[in-house]
Amino acid sequence: MRIALPANRLALAILASSAATTSQAAFVEDSSATLTTTNIYLNRDFREGTGQNKREEWGQGFLLDIQSGYTEGTVGFGLDALGMLGVKLDSGGGRTGTDLLPVQDDGGTPDEFGRLGLTGKVKISKTELRYGSHIPELPVVKASDSRLLPQVFEGGLLSSSEIDNLSLLGGRFDKVIDRASTNSEDIILNSKNGRFAGGVTAEHMDLAGIDWTFAKGMTARYYYADVEDIYRQHFLGLLASQPLGGGTLSADLRVSISDDSGSAEAGKVDNNAWNGLVSYAYSGHKVGLGYQHLTGDTGFAYVDGSDPFLVNFVQINDFANAEERSWQARYDFDFATLGVPGLSFMTRYIKGDNAQVTGSDEEGREWERNTEVKYVVQSGPLKDLYVRLRNASFRSSFARDADENRVIVGYSLPIW
Repeated sequence: MRIALPANRLALAILASSAATTSQAAFVEDSSATLTTTNIYLNRDFREGTGQNKREEWGQGFLLDIQSGYTEGTVGFGLDALGMLGVKLDSGGGRTGTDLLPVQDDGGTPDEFGRLGLTGKVKISKTELRYGSHIPELPVVKASDSRLLPQVFEGGLLSSSEIDNLSLLGGRFDKVIDRASTNSEDIILNSKNGRFAGGVTAEHMDLAGIDWTFAKGMTARYYYADVEDIYRQHFLGLLASQPLGGGTLSADLRVSISDDSGSAEAGKVDNNAWNGLVSYAYSGHKVGLGYQHLTGDTGFAYVDGSDPFLVNFVQINDFANAEERSWQARYDFDFATLGVPGLSFMTRYIKGDNAQVTGSDEEGREWERNTEVKYVVQSGPLKDLYVRLRNASFRSSFARDADENRVIVGYSLPIW
């Protein structure tokens, strides 16, 4: 087994400080530990084109999340730890590349792979500094957690909620460990469909953000990121949820404005992403309509391995090429209204056109259909265990067609 130990020197220094503190009751008493297990079978079958025709692997992931409390006093110190282990259950035979398991130089996959992440933390009132390993879920950087182990970013984040209904965030990431990797690497720009030069790296990513809940069910968001010498991005968003006609009307509206930064190592970046999803939920039913329109000379810029913060980023595709327009229709149903709590269903269809693809003068068109059935055990010794069955079909005039099935079984066990 290979274990990656990030060089979180400040985290270790904070641990030493907390150990030297005479009053540590809250550090231990407020601590918690949770073991999350995720079993995934993934089969992606390419319907055309040359090269590998199938990716098919099966694995088991374990994530032990230990969070300390804070030492007593005006300034509280703490230390969190993430222990991660991925185990191969089935792979090989030219079926690798699902991102469930690392691919070795000889084309094979290891029997297991692991990582250890440490995060030191300091808290004063409602302001907290965390340095070490992070799994961010932010509009400008969202770590992917759709495989056995999550993508992990390394660096520091400072957050504050001293003012009611207002949250502030700022920080810097300088390394990343991808979901099927044990190596801490530089931040890389995603270059899907040749949108940008491949393999371009940055030494760090700076970010800042504000979330302001200005009314009940209404939150405005602004975030900024600068991936050194590659791109910078401004994000504006609105989250809204209001009762209407016995149900709930909700909206998730987003605008991302991106251009190149510094020495523009990846070349020109010029993109405005206008996207949003409006939904109405009533008596177990939920219907949603989404629209995504990209303008500018390039596609949408985001960190490789992460999930782009776009409403039409779905199971296989992101619909994020230059000038692309895409529509989404989505339907969810909660079977609790029929007396089967824990069972839910989702289906959605996304269609894109007007995509401008590097190396082609023709209009790019593509579509994707997703279906998911999920069941969560409601009681007994396996309470909260879930099973998800996911299916996707993707067709494109410029990328390889694919059909995909996933079976996911997950469970979280509180240890203390």
